[in-house]
Amino acid sequence: MGTGLSERAAQPEYRIEDLAHHSGATVRTIRAYQDRGLLPRPERRGRSNVYGDSHLARLRQIADLLDRGYTLASIKELLEAWDTGRGLGGVLGLVAEVDGPWTDEEADRISRADLDARFGGTPDEDAVREAIELGVLERIPDRETEEYLVPSPQELAVAAELYAAGVPLAAITGHLRELRGQVEHIASRFLEFTSEHVFARYLEHRPPTDADAAEAATLVRRLRPLAQQTVDAELARAMRLFATRHLQHHLSWDNPPPEGREPRAVTLPTETIRAVEKLVGAENVAAFVTAAAEREVQTRTLDTLASNAVKDSQITQ
Repeated sequence: MGTGLSERAAQPEYRIEDLAHHSGATVRTIRAYQDRGLLPRPERRGRSNVYGDSHLARLRQIADLLDRGYTLASIKELLEAWDTGRGLGGVLGLVAEVDGPWTDEEADRISRADLDARFGGTPDEDAVREAIELGVLERIPDRETEEYLVPSPQELAVAAELYAAGVPLAAITGHLRELRGQVEHIASRFLEFTSEHVFARYLEHRPPTDADAAEAATLVRRLRPLAQQTVDAELARAMRLFATRHLQHHLSWDNPPPEGREPRAVTLPTETIRAVEKLVGAENVAAFVTAAAEREVQTRTLDTLASNAVKDSQITQ
């Protein structure tokens, strides 16, 4: 009996305020987790509630899953699977595999002075703010000197090269927004494809069994490079196709030289201007309209080229 009491005394014990301090959660959040069944009830000691290390570990587990984008309802299902002995190690391994880096590229840091120097030497607060919004830069707080985290140094390097070649920053960020939407569509389709043909059998249970989740994590690790490799190969093919046609078009003697590209005034409805101002701000109206017009022209050009390719193919068959 004395041994049992000494073992219990050796275990850390927390009041709810202490548990909140050690876990980073608020007292209100801890109570809400208890009400939703995410956190076991504390042990009652007289008039006090006592929490232990298991409660602290559970709170940290919940916080980690929330950071990975899981909802409280999904987390409850996962934790219930763990509590009923179905295991959670494989599931957490799958979560870590999917949530881990999908590239070998490592993040870097850049000072504000170096950043300004790479883009003409003149500070541009609007451009920095938009880069942060796009995730190209991330602020590093509590630094004596202004410094930023660069999640993808390659992406920043591309932007710097385009700027050095004469592309305005507004056009670069507009192109990135457009490109990101198209790439996200490709990623979504690839996930739908692999989910239907590869992962459906592992994820039919909610949550999946520990063994199925572990096997699915192994498959994610194997298939992860395929999306990048496929996009790289198809982009190379498309760039060669369209760049060759584009060059032939501009070098052809049958095509008249393009007229001057001096700015011309264009009248737009007041409602359109107000809508664009509300969307991107008054200072970005011209850049937004230009980018939108260029995008429409490029889309129609691509449609025409694709249509011509189909016709050529039909003729040769």
